[in-house]
Amino acid sequence: MAVDAKAVKELREKTGAGMLDCKKALEEANGDLTKAMEILREKGLSAAGNKAGRIATEGVVQSYIHAGGRIGVLVEINCETDFVAMTDQFKEFARDIAMHIAASNPKFIRREEVPAEELEKEKEILKAQALNEGKPEKIVEKMVEGRIGKYYEEYCLLEQSFVKDPDKTISQLLNEKISTIGENISIRRFARYELGEGLEKKVDNFVEEVLSQVKN
Repeated sequence: MAVDAKAVKELREKTGAGMLDCKKALEEANGDLTKAMEILREKGLSAAGNKAGRIATEGVVQSYIHAGGRIGVLVEINCETDFVAMTDQFKEFARDIAMHIAASNPKFIRREEVPAEELEKEKEILKAQALNEGKPEKIVEKMVEGRIGKYYEEYCLLEQSFVKDPDKTISQLLNEKISTIGENISIRRFARYELGEGLEKKVDNFVEEVLSQVKN
């Protein structure tokens, strides 16, 4: 069902959970705010929101090198204490995020980082596509907004589906770790290098390759 933006805002204010998590909880609850709050609590996402404002300056810089040295990733993930940073659970999370970045090639961490000029350019392209498809002009703007959502899901790390578990987003995975570890955790920045990037070359399916290496 379509979720009202005001309901998402209200749920976010009541729980402190992320906007995307609130939207999905409301969809799952068919718009019932009380039930959506229960869903967030059951998933531990409400508690995660309460920790989001706490300072996180410890953590790790994790690397991931794809087999054969074809893709390399560095990602900085912060937590509140060096004790947590040294735990196997935190390190495993950092490795998973680095591996995911290698496979899914995000451009940004969150949608707020997308430059306004790039977003406007994308909207113009999507609008032209919709008009070329013969869609009525009065519904084109709504179509563009829907397709912009797909753009965020493709290029923003937190909104991408986790390659090892496509049923959850990176944002959901992050909030789960915040709840279980008990500290604020933040994915601060990353750099991804691909051999021959920018040069003409054969296109490979890196998602399948990276996952096959993980399974091995």
